[in-house]
Amino acid sequence: MKSLLTNPSFIFITGGVRSGKSSFAERMAEKMAQETGGVLTYFATGVSTDHEMAIRIEKHQRDRQTAKQPWRTIEHSTRIETAAPQIGSNDIILLDCVTTLLNNELFSEQDVWDEKFLKKVKRTILTGIHCIKSRAKAMIVVSNEVLNEPIFGNELVFTYARLLGQIHQHLVKEADHAYLIEAGIPILMKGAEK
Repeated sequence: MKSLLTNPSFIFITGGVRSGKSSFAERMAEKMAQETGGVLTYFATGVSTDHEMAIRIEKHQRDRQTAKQPWRTIEHSTRIETAAPQIGSNDIILLDCVTTLLNNELFSEQDVWDEKFLKKVKRTILTGIHCIKSRAKAMIVVSNEVLNEPIFGNELVFTYARLLGQIHQHLVKEADHAYLIEAGIPILMKGAEK
């Protein structure tokens, strides 16, 4: 991994499930912290709702515990802007992940997904990310790429995918760097390595 921006930056990383995006993001954050003297801060959005999710959360926790550099963890599953006061100007934030955050926001308030509610959820997520990003030295945001397969027959899944796609487009537009991880290989889609 080549040297990254040493000034405040915003990096978006996406890829399929188990593509290696979280490991790549953790290595990137660690490298940024080494280069800048930043504080590694993991912003976890996951909630242990089933056995598989509990295993995934435990794996991420073990990975950070065995890392060469210490990680601080903030766990916040909804309305992440309320955690912004915990963020310092020396923090290297790794937010993992947008798809979990979207799921949490969609199912936390109401059962009817009308356009007004969907716009509110999108605004809540983007506002939260911007609040945190504006306080940190750098921010890396991880998400899942769920839009590669055709979505048929389920309005709920289609609505989720449409909203996630809109959020991804906004985040990529704002990002200094955007990566797609395929089979553990990072593909730089936006920005340039230094």
